[in-house]
Amino acid sequence: MDNSGPDKSRRAIRWLVIATAVGTAVFVGACGGEIEGQVQVFGYDDIFREDIIEIPVGGEVEWRIEGDNPHNVFAADEAWESPFVMERGDTFARTFDEPGVYPYFCTFHGTAEGDGMAGYVIVGDVPDYERPQPEDQTPVGAWSGATIEVPDDFSTIQEAVDAAAPGDMILVGPGVYNEAVVVRTPSLIIRGTDRNDAILDGQFTRPNGIHAVADAVAVENMTARNYTVNGFYWTGVTGYRGSYLTAHNNGDYGIYAFDSVDGLFEHSYASGNRDSGFYIGQCFPCNAVIEHVESEANGLGFSGTNAGGELYVINSYWHGNMGGVMPNSLDSELLAPQRDAYFGGNLIVDNNAADVPTTGSARLAWRVGIATAGSVGDVVEKNLVVNHERLGIATTVLPDKNIWWAEDNVIRDNVILGSGHADLALVGPWAPGNCFSNNRYERATVPFFLEFFHSCDGINLPIVWDLMSTFLLVGISGDANSETPAGADYQTFPAPGPQSSMPDAAATPQPAFEVFVKPDLDAIVVPDLPADTEIEGVAILMTGVPVTQPTLWTILFSLWAYFLPLALLASWFALALWDIVRRQDDGMSRGLTVTWVAVIFLIPILGVIAYYIFGKSSIPVWLRWLLIGGGIGAYLIILAILLVTSGAV
Repeated sequence: MDNSGPDKSRRAIRWLVIATAVGTAVFVGACGGEIEGQVQVFGYDDIFREDIIEIPVGGEVEWRIEGDNPHNVFAADEAWESPFVMERGDTFARTFDEPGVYPYFCTFHGTAEGDGMAGYVIVGDVPDYERPQPEDQTPVGAWSGATIEVPDDFSTIQEAVDAAAPGDMILVGPGVYNEAVVVRTPSLIIRGTDRNDAILDGQFTRPNGIHAVADAVAVENMTARNYTVNGFYWTGVTGYRGSYLTAHNNGDYGIYAFDSVDGLFEHSYASGNRDSGFYIGQCFPCNAVIEHVESEANGLGFSGTNAGGELYVINSYWHGNMGGVMPNSLDSELLAPQRDAYFGGNLIVDNNAADVPTTGSARLAWRVGIATAGSVGDVVEKNLVVNHERLGIATTVLPDKNIWWAEDNVIRDNVILGSGHADLALVGPWAPGNCFSNNRYERATVPFFLEFFHSCDGINLPIVWDLMSTFLLVGISGDANSETPAGADYQTFPAPGPQSSMPDAAATPQPAFEVFVKPDLDAIVVPDLPADTEIEGVAILMTGVPVTQPTLWTILFSLWAYFLPLALLASWFALALWDIVRRQDDGMSRGLTVTWVAVIFLIPILGVIAYYIFGKSSIPVWLRWLLIGGGIGAYLIILAILLVTSGAV
């Protein structure tokens, strides 16, 4: 998801407190365009907007990074460049004094040839300008019959790819290949002879193992490790497939498809990747399936920003990550919100790791099995979610520049065991249309009676009446801002062991052409619990405050943001009732007594305040106002101190 956790956490705390306090969503647009004397280009994940701009001679362009991944801006001819790593909020400006066409690109996510994250600055009057187009090569749906072998025919994978025609197979023999391969020819099949011996190694200096910018490219039976950004990466394509792949110890994602449709990730493994093991982002409809994969010891097992529409994440094993499965809506990519994805038949176990490679966003999902974060219309069903120290399955608001409310998500027929704080959670305060039904769980839900008040078949409230989980999220954001947990260095993190190779590496190859097939959802079942799994003990909460395995900001925000108002209300109640009892000797009538007691108990918060203002209490007026105003003022002052101290403002 990102490499800017502290900034995101600050925004999250600020916006969430505002939303909770006033009950409204605040919109802050991320608009682009021109300001006086300057043209702005925004760098999202992983695309420039606008990617072609025209300016007069002497005009200035400012690039501003709005994505959560690292980006940069380099001239294609190497004549100028931004800082090598730019993160969210960073800017780079350049003045262009000569007419001409100036191609540029992000070295992490594009190429100097204009593929991927790339753009053009057109300066002055450039007649008959047309954006350079790649050679017109139409994808084909079958193997051409030609096989190019590495290292026998060519010494490098890149040379073989450049020499291939659509439909050819590049067969990669045993060896360690220190290169970053860019695939511009459609319908290639790149296959290793042995998954554990055909290894791409970035040596922590190269960005991506294989970067496919052409349609219908399939990559099979290989390993990509030690890249500064991604292991296997498809961007802006129609048709992709990754089968029997291993991606480990990479700086962002293991196996990644961005702005791409018609895809399949299967029988693959990812570990030690800082952001997530598997990622599909910015697509709608995605027409994609992830199945029979394993993801462990990553920041997140799966992340899917602004991805949905015929997207199925099924029958896979997500374990030992910092956070489990987290589809999410963010302003850092286009096509928000994330919506209409399906998660079923997954085994999600023990995603509590504090000592794995991580980025800021993964810390937000620490100790959580599944979180639909700012999602709309997702279906989460028939999953087995076990041993998460905070929450088993959570549906939650996700504040960014906009507040992305979770709406219309369906959580049903799951089995949740061994959760620390709650098996099921709904985080608001605004959460319309989310429903929970027929889940089997053994511990608490947050709020209580979640499946009654937010049912798929009966009552379904649009708001969350208990804000315990809301302030838990604020505390988690504070922890992320202070880089808790610290995580591990992906460059020194232990590498995984061997993985099962493709059953028949000599099988007839098939390009990734029209690969999407909708799974049979009726055939999906809840997976079995592994025989050696022990169910963990429940965490101890005292009036909503986590006592076992606490962290600084979850304790503080739970105590002061959640518990203090309850304690304040209890003191108002007690004092008002004591005053009513005392007034019996002063002639307060029975009817008036019953009326005010009913008002105090039946009208939350406002009832007791009304008594102090209108009930002719014998308590001095100045003292009554001190109790109400002073209590609320003390609460707001302490909350403000917490926000400032945590770095939220």
